[in-house]
Amino acid sequence: MFADGAAKYLIECQQRQVRTLEQIAYHVKLLLPYIGTSPIGDVCSESLEAFKDERLEDGAKNATINRSLEVARTVLNRAARVWRDDGKPWLASAPLIEMLDEAEQRRPPYPVSWAEQSRLVTALPHHLQRPALFALNTGARDDNVCGLRWEWEVPVPELERSVFVIPAAEFKGKRNHVLVLNDVAWSIVEACRGQHRQFVFVYRRERTKNLDLAPAMEYRRIETMNNTAWQRARELVGLSKVRVHDLRHTFGQRLRDAGVSEEDRALLLGHAIEGMPQHYATATVARLVEAANSVQHTVDRTTLLRVVNG
Repeated sequence: MFADGAAKYLIECQQRQVRTLEQIAYHVKLLLPYIGTSPIGDVCSESLEAFKDERLEDGAKNATINRSLEVARTVLNRAARVWRDDGKPWLASAPLIEMLDEAEQRRPPYPVSWAEQSRLVTALPHHLQRPALFALNTGARDDNVCGLRWEWEVPVPELERSVFVIPAAEFKGKRNHVLVLNDVAWSIVEACRGQHRQFVFVYRRERTKNLDLAPAMEYRRIETMNNTAWQRARELVGLSKVRVHDLRHTFGQRLRDAGVSEEDRALLLGHAIEGMPQHYATATVARLVEAANSVQHTVDRTTLLRVVNG
């Protein structure tokens, strides 16, 4: 059954410590009611039509549905190419799983202006303000911000601050990334010290009564900024188009506005370029800190760019 293949795939992901295991499991859970009890050899694009239709009716975007289809495709590919019983593959060949068209629904990035940033951050609950500002000043992705660990911190004594080396297993580009902190990001990190042994950005529910007693719960990791509180805040201030990933776009645009070179922008944002080092000399870190700090002095051209770009 397809469910057997999905379970085998999840076990393999767990053994390999795949960083997206939770997302893969989520998509498997969505697929199982539709194809879980189907013989794996019967699963094809046609058998997934009902899944696609109902997910579209629920308001899911094509890109989101495709993530589930990619999981189904991976299970079928492994059944044909990797998994064997008595030397024979589970499937003679993997069927073509057709993806939905994402281009028609893809919208351009929405970097926020300084005024919009102020409105949005102020509307966020306190525990989300710090990671949001951190993303705006480092360009780090949501999972790397919320999953930032103290064990990744590497002091740079000459600069009286640290960098964070995000390991390849946790970074989208599958390589180590040196996360450089400007003055704002560094001040945020300093303010977070001592709250949690493992994670930088954490949250706990505070008491609303019996304030003289100890907190009701321990600090725990913030799983994602894209939660109900984020969505409520952006609606409240009229920025319903702004996604968490747009914080990264905002940092990138401000780097360009500040005249930061393409190479340094790539280093700061973690874009892959030929010959990119995985660790930087102190002089390079100093240069990148200066470049990252330059975003604080940029002239706001966001509204103009939106008009020009349509």
